[in-house]
Amino acid sequence: MRRPTFDLDVLRTFVTGVEFNSFARAADRLGRSTSAVSAQLKKLEEQIGTPVLARSGRGLALTPTGESLLSHARRLLELNDSIFQSLHEQQTAGTVRLGLQEDFAEHFLSDILRRFVKTYPRVKLEVRIARNAELLALIDSDGLDLALAWDTGQPSPHATRLGETQMHWIGARDMPPLPADSPLPLILFDAPCVLRSAATQALDEAHIPWRIALTSPSVAGIWAAVAAGLGVTLRTRIGLPSHLALMSGLPAVPTLGYVLHRGGKDLTPATRQLAGLIQANLEEQVFGFTPMK
Repeated sequence: MRRPTFDLDVLRTFVTGVEFNSFARAADRLGRSTSAVSAQLKKLEEQIGTPVLARSGRGLALTPTGESLLSHARRLLELNDSIFQSLHEQQTAGTVRLGLQEDFAEHFLSDILRRFVKTYPRVKLEVRIARNAELLALIDSDGLDLALAWDTGQPSPHATRLGETQMHWIGARDMPPLPADSPLPLILFDAPCVLRSAATQALDEAHIPWRIALTSPSVAGIWAAVAAGLGVTLRTRIGLPSHLALMSGLPAVPTLGYVLHRGGKDLTPATRQLAGLIQANLEEQVFGFTPMK
């Protein structure tokens, strides 16, 4: 027995009519005449060999066969639409400009790129690694489409707070204890820096003297100076080298938020996909990350 091949357009008409509880409304929605819709339903029932609809007052009711068909038809249409979307995305070209803090770039940029390129192989990615102030300036001047940055509390009309993670005092594992009368040596970024401000504020509020022992323009430079025993730093656990340790006995510090900034223009599908990958990677890979509810 030759099995019939179902027409997806007919199945879409059937599903739409059931969802609207009216095939007249389905015809209008799909841009077909009511007679064309009736012909499609007749063809469908002939293929199956049994009715799929039963009249129920002024509404529609499904027969048991119709209920089973509805479930299968929805899955087929979902698969069809997914295939089309996937093939369409693979043909999408253009450029997406992404800005990241160095912390994020070193920790999970490669995984983001790998996932993104699988979906949008023809889209060019331009990645800018910079500090918060520069990233926000580029967003404001339309120099970036997306930027993942620390939450500085600076208002932005196109920003989403994704979550937060704990800040920690970090030092060398073999760092000798400081003399009681010595100020705490700090390894920090140059100002302005949200972690630098948090560190000095926490120490000031605890009446602990401090001094800047070294500043570095890069996270790698900070880790190297801390490993050399030049002082302690305040960072998150993102990319924390195994030879460094969390320090105890220093003031408690708050959590630090992650904000995804976007340019003012509407996001392309590729840019939206990239934004979703960024959030997913934060939740999967960042130790202690707490997503926003």
